Amino acid sequence: MSLLSSKATCNSHGQDSSYFLGWQEYEKNPYDEVKNPNGIIQMGLAENQLSFDLLESWLAENPDAAGFKRNGESIFRELALFQDYHGLPAFKNAMVQFMAEIRGNKVSFEPNKLVLTAGATSANETLVFCLADPGEAFLLPTPYYPGFDRDLKWRTGVEIVPIHCTSSNGFKITASALEESYQLAQKRNLKVKGVLVTNPSNPLGITLTRHELNLLVNFIDAKGIHLISDEIYSGTVFNSPSFVSIMEVLVDRNYTNTEVWNRVHIVYSLSKDLGLPGFRVGAIYSNDGLVVAAATKMSSFGLVSSQTQYLLSAMLSDHKFARNYMVENRKRLKNRHAMLVNGLKTAGISCLESNAGLFCWVDMRHLLSSKSFEAEMDLWKKIVYQVGLNISPGSSCHCDEPGWFRVCFANMSEETLDLAIRRIKSFVDAVNCSSKNSKNSWSKNPRRKSLAKWVFRLSFNDRDRERER
Repeated sequence: MSLLSSKATCNSHGQDSSYFLGWQEYEKNPYDEVKNPNGIIQMGLAENQLSFDLLESWLAENPDAAGFKRNGESIFRELALFQDYHGLPAFKNAMVQFMAEIRGNKVSFEPNKLVLTAGATSANETLVFCLADPGEAFLLPTPYYPGFDRDLKWRTGVEIVPIHCTSSNGFKITASALEESYQLAQKRNLKVKGVLVTNPSNPLGITLTRHELNLLVNFIDAKGIHLISDEIYSGTVFNSPSFVSIMEVLVDRNYTNTEVWNRVHIVYSLSKDLGLPGFRVGAIYSNDGLVVAAATKMSSFGLVSSQTQYLLSAMLSDHKFARNYMVENRKRLKNRHAMLVNGLKTAGISCLESNAGLFCWVDMRHLLSSKSFEAEMDLWKKIVYQVGLNISPGSSCHCDEPGWFRVCFANMSEETLDLAIRRIKSFVDAVNCSSKNSKNSWSKNPRRKSLAKWVFRLSFNDRDRERER
């Protein structure tokens, strides 16, 4: 008999997914240009490291903010003692202005409707706690971020029902897919409480079209359910079409102050747009006062430190800097995205056409030994321990079609990305040779042989287990 709780011993966290297993292998053998040039390059981490120089320049020019001073006088004591879970008013004001700026000021946000959380992970979980009871369900378009199995399900007891999207239409959400997902939930005797989408999409790197957003609004209106729009990548849109927030659609359709208005909620974070995941700054925006009140109480379990709020309120209140940062960051993302896409093209690999995010949705179906998820796992393992790249297999994102992979491009230097492209090109060239030559060319490296045992530890059951959830 276990002395631990069922929560502590359950297997619903998702830590054994291939998404996380790849990270574990990277951590055992991380690439370093000097110390470990044959190590694994981390391409499974959606982190934005392209514009740190802009942030560091601002900090150098504004020493009071980083030194916790106001007009040259220390406010360390004031910040150290501040513990109001409503958050610093100056920071909440700066956040809503920044959110509006990203959306081209087509919509505005009120600071009293904003709840601060320790990152988007906490924001999503808190919203689900507010909107659903254990055993109820949310519908999510596939493919979706693997961490949602942890964020939305693990502690809440809520179920995820997939909205199946396919490559035949570029993985777009359709009315029929929404209805089929809803009917599937009913067959499983699950009460559907809402739909959750990421816009721009993780892992697809595309913005939802206005047509898709209208479909979602129509759907939740007809079903009387909630919609959570996770918009943490909204500031990463580097190509047309431009980003359209769900809030903009509601305003345009005159849904203001209606029941639907109160059932749409936004999740935001500074982890992707500003590249500050370690600062743990997330937010919930809701027009429903009861949701705001409940989420504010729950936020006491994961607050944003007052020091972080003070520093970022000063940074975001510098509107000239914020605007210039967004313009330059998008330009750098566009260039880095093009570098990966064009590099993969030289290897005969194509990507879903995308316009946002820190990653590409890469099509390697032609490299599979068969049209199966077992073959996808085989290919993924070769890429991790032979090629030395940690990428995320589509099955970990609940993709319905084997052979797609999420590949990140913004968490490394340009030189490292170039090396990664050269590695994958060499691998594809080997695959295209005879089977015998391919085996010989990839079996001579002692480092790769030493990793062979790991292959057999990886489970082929990830796909089946995740489909059941």
